[in-house]
Amino acid sequence: MSTTLTWSHFALFMQGLQWTLLLTIIGFAGGAIGGLLVALARTAPQAIIRRAAWAFIEIFRGTPLLMQLFVVYYGIALLDIPLNPWAAVAVGLTFHASAFLGEIWRGGIESLPGGQTEAAKALGIHWWPRMTSVILPQAFKVALPATVGFSVQLLKGTSLAAIVGFTELARTGTIVANLTYKPLLVYTIVGGIYFLLCWPLSVCGRRLEKRLAGSVR
Repeated sequence: MSTTLTWSHFALFMQGLQWTLLLTIIGFAGGAIGGLLVALARTAPQAIIRRAAWAFIEIFRGTPLLMQLFVVYYGIALLDIPLNPWAAVAVGLTFHASAFLGEIWRGGIESLPGGQTEAAKALGIHWWPRMTSVILPQAFKVALPATVGFSVQLLKGTSLAAIVGFTELARTGTIVANLTYKPLLVYTIVGGIYFLLCWPLSVCGRRLEKRLAGSVR
C-alpha cells in the first residue's frame, strides 16, 4: 500500500469537493425558498402563524446540525420511507437553512422604518403586494451581508454529512488519510480547500456590511 499522495488521491478530493459544493447549493437554494416562507410567516398578521414560524426557527436554531441530520435520516427510516444519504442530507440542510435565513430575513423586514408599511397601507396596497413590491426588496438588501455570512456556515456544515454515510470533502479526507497514513498532510489539504472556498465569501460579506453601513450614514 502506497503512503504517498498521488493524483488519484487528489481526484478523490475533487470528487468530494464536487459533492460539498452541490450540497451547499441545494441546501442554500432550498433554504432560500423555505426561509422566505418562514420570514413571511414570522411577520404575518395572524398570531398563530407567527408562533408556528417562531417554534420552527427555535427548534432548528437551538439544536446542533449534526443531530438534525441524524434525526432526518434515521427518523424517516423508522416510518418505512426509503431515503438515501444524499436526500437525507439535502433535506436536513434545507430545513436548517430555512430556519436561519428566515430569521435573518425577518430581522431585515423588521429593521425597516414603520413609515414604509404605513405609507403602503395609506395607498391601499394589501399585505402580499406590499411585501413583494415594497418591503422585501429593501429587507433583502439590509440582510444581504448576514445572508452571505450564513452561506459560509452552511458550506462548513456539509462536513457533518458523514454522520449518515455520505462522502463529501471532509469524509474524503478521512478516507485518503486512512489510505496514506498521513492525516496531518491530508487534513491540511482539506482545511486549505475549505479556506479557499470560505474566505472569499467572508470577505464579500464584510465588504457588503461596510457598504451598507456607509449608505446608512
